[in-house]
Amino acid sequence: MSAVRQRILVIDDEPQIHRFLGPALDAAGYEPLRADGGQEGLRAIALWSPDAVVLDLGLPDMDGKAVLEKARAFYDGPILILSARDREIEKIQALDRGANDYVEKPFGVGELLARLRVALRQSTASRRPAGPMSLGDVVVDLDRRLVTKAGLAVKLSPKEFELLARFVQATGKVLTHKELLVSVWGVAHAEDTQYLRVFVGQLRQKLEDDPSKPALIVTEPGVGYRMRE
Repeated sequence: MSAVRQRILVIDDEPQIHRFLGPALDAAGYEPLRADGGQEGLRAIALWSPDAVVLDLGLPDMDGKAVLEKARAFYDGPILILSARDREIEKIQALDRGANDYVEKPFGVGELLARLRVALRQSTASRRPAGPMSLGDVVVDLDRRLVTKAGLAVKLSPKEFELLARFVQATGKVLTHKELLVSVWGVAHAEDTQYLRVFVGQLRQKLEDDPSKPALIVTEPGVGYRMRE
């Protein structure tokens, strides 16, 4: 008996996107689903409960960010944004409203599929029982508040640990500067990006093999950071 395929809903009004993305998803082992507008997409999410959604921001009947907000009221699966809008503010607003990741148009199918796999793994991991997480030679045990690197204990300040915990809980997801600052330091520090940069630098010094070329906590220029798996 063949395995049940994960269903990926693509919400986009461009026929050519569906023409090449549908077969690409199918070839990668997914079941592609299609919606051509925002309202149709919301109905499809409610009806089909897809494993992930790929959402275009430029839809004919409503803005993609509005679709994202409405979807997040009842859907907690991964949502990846497709956008021809290259302004950083558009990406940041989408991520702050609950998107897991974004890919700019024009895009490579390989990159989209890779980001989709990360989002799906993250979604699956979030449903697993809590326990230590291994990130290369770094092991983080959130329950016991213990961090080790190559078997040796790493001493973190309370705020460093809280920031690391936020990264670990969202491994693979882009976290915006504002999202990190508000969740760790509070609303009063929502714009203190330099403050965040200092703490990320401190974590890199303690956890990265080469802090000048971070492989664990990577920068998303102008947007925020991502913890790699």
